[in-house]
Amino acid sequence: MKILVAEDNATDRLMLTTLLRRDGHDVDQATDGYEAVTLFQKGRPQLVLLDALMPGIDGLEVARRIKTDVREDFVPVIFLTSLQGADELARCLAAGGDDFLSKPYNPVILRAKISAFERMRQMHATAQEQRDEIRGHHERLLREQDAARQIFDRIAHNGCVDAPNIDYLISPKAIFNGDLLLASRSPAGHMVIFLGDFTGHGLPASIGGIPLAEIFYSMVRKGFGMRDVLREINAKLNEILPVGFFCCGAMARLDFYKAQVELWNGGLPDLYQIAGDGTLHSLASHHLPLGLEPAARFEPETQIRPMAPGDRLLMCTDGVLEARNDRDEMFGSDRLEDALRMGGSATGTLSLVRQVLARHTGETALDDDLSMVEVRMLSPSEITSLPQAQSSLVPAQTAPRDWRLDYRLANETLSTFNPLPLLHQVLLEVPELRPRSGDIFNILSELYANALDHGVLGLPSSVKKSSAGFAEYYRRRSEALAELRSGEIRFRLESQFGSWGGRLTIRVTDSGSGFAHGGHQDCPADAATLHGRGILLLERLCDELHFHGAGNDVEAILRWEVTDGAHG
Repeated sequence: MKILVAEDNATDRLMLTTLLRRDGHDVDQATDGYEAVTLFQKGRPQLVLLDALMPGIDGLEVARRIKTDVREDFVPVIFLTSLQGADELARCLAAGGDDFLSKPYNPVILRAKISAFERMRQMHATAQEQRDEIRGHHERLLREQDAARQIFDRIAHNGCVDAPNIDYLISPKAIFNGDLLLASRSPAGHMVIFLGDFTGHGLPASIGGIPLAEIFYSMVRKGFGMRDVLREINAKLNEILPVGFFCCGAMARLDFYKAQVELWNGGLPDLYQIAGDGTLHSLASHHLPLGLEPAARFEPETQIRPMAPGDRLLMCTDGVLEARNDRDEMFGSDRLEDALRMGGSATGTLSLVRQVLARHTGETALDDDLSMVEVRMLSPSEITSLPQAQSSLVPAQTAPRDWRLDYRLANETLSTFNPLPLLHQVLLEVPELRPRSGDIFNILSELYANALDHGVLGLPSSVKKSSAGFAEYYRRRSEALAELRSGEIRFRLESQFGSWGGRLTIRVTDSGSGFAHGGHQDCPADAATLHGRGILLLERLCDELHFHGAGNDVEAILRWEVTDGAHG
C-alpha cells in the first residue's frame, strides 16, 4: 500500500516508516498538518497514519480535509495518539478518523490494523465497482424504458384521447402502466373509447397493450363494429398472453347522430351514465375479461342505450375503487357514486372525483395503476370540434373511375358478417370520394341497417320510443339474427365520370316486404323521437335519395365536380 505518515515527532516517525517499509509499503512522511495535506493531495495514499496533535493544522482538521477531498473513496485514517479521554477520542472519530493506534506503537497491532483496513478498502473498491456497474445498467435500463415508452405511446395514444369532450386521469404505479386508454373516430364519425386494465403492473402488464391498440385503431378506422373489434382483440390476447394474464376492459361507441351509446364491459367496475339532470345509471359488467376465453366461447354481445347530448359516461379501473387511505380503507363504489352525485350535471365531474379521491388517499402510496375517463355526448352541431377519423389508405398513383360492383349477402351470412368496411375501402379507392369518407360510411351504414333490420328481419323502428323500447328493440334484433336462415341483401355500387363531373350511385335492395315510404320526407329534421333518424340522416348526406317499389329498393346518389387532373 501507499501510506502517509504524518507525525511531528522524528523518532516516532522514523520507527513507523522503518516498520512499514520493511513490510513492503511505500511511505510518504509529513512533519506537520500543512505538509500532510499537501502530500496527500499530491500522492493520493491509500491509508493515513495521522498524529492527533501537530503544529500548524492539528490532526483533526487534517482528517476533515482528507475526508472532504476523497468524497466517496475509502481512505482509512488511523489516529496516532496518547490521548485516553473519551471526549478527545470521540472528537477524533467525529473528524473522520476510522481507528486509533496508541503510543508506544506495537508492530503486531500495527500490521493487524493495516491488514484489516486493506481488506476493508478492497471490499469498498469492489462495492464501488459494483455500484458503478449497477448505475450503468440502471441508466441503460432507463434509456431503454424511455425509448420503449415513446414507442408504446405512439402506438397506444395516437387517437383522439385529447378531444374536448374527453377528460381522463391515468396515474401509473410504475413507468409502464397496466392500464390502457384508447379513443378513435370511426369513418361514420362515431367516437369509440376503450379502457383496459391488464393483469399486474409495469412492463409485463403493458406489453399486451401494443397488439390491442394496433387492432383497435386499425379496425375502428376501417369501420368495423364493436363486436368485430372485440372478437379480434380477445382472439389475439388469448393467443399471446401467458396463462393467468388477461385484460379487464370496457368499450363504448358514441353515435352523435342517433344520440345513443353502445357498451361492452368485461371485468371492469360498473360504468356510470350521468344524465343531464344529474341522474346516475350504473352499468355492470356482464362479460369475462379479454383474453380468457378462446374465440369459440367469447361473448361480444353489446347493449345499446339512448344518450342525450350533454350526458356523460364514466369508466374507471379497479385501482380507483381499491385506492386505500392510511386506515387501510378502500375508496369503494359508494364514495365514487357520492362524488358523482355531488357533481350532478356539472361538466367537470371527473375533477371533483379526483379531489375526493386525493383527500381519501392522502399521502398513501398507490397499490395499483389508477385510471378514469369521462366522455360527453355531443350534438351533431358540436361534432366539428372533434378530430377527424384518420385514414390508413396510401394515396393511389392510379385509381379506377368508371366501374360497377355488385355484391350479395344471403342467409346465415347476414347474421355473422359485416360487409361495410370492405365496401367502404372499395369506394375510397376513388380519390374524389375520400374527402367525403365519413358521409359515405354513414350512407352505407344506414342503408344496410334499414335493409337488414326493417327489411330482412322485419323489425319496426317505432319500438324505439323510449329507453326501455331501445332495450326491447335490440333484444328482438339479437333473437331474430340468431334465428335467421333465409333472406338476402344486394349492393350495387357504381362510379361514373364525365366532363360534367362524377357521380356515385349506391343501390341497396333486400328480400323484405318493404314499408310505407311515401311520407318519409314529412318527418321534421329536429324530431326528438328516438326512432326514424336514419332516413333523416340519409336525406341530409345524399344529393339524391330514392325509394323504389315497396321501399325495399333504395338508391342514394352523390355528385362532385371535375377537379384538375380528373379524367373520364
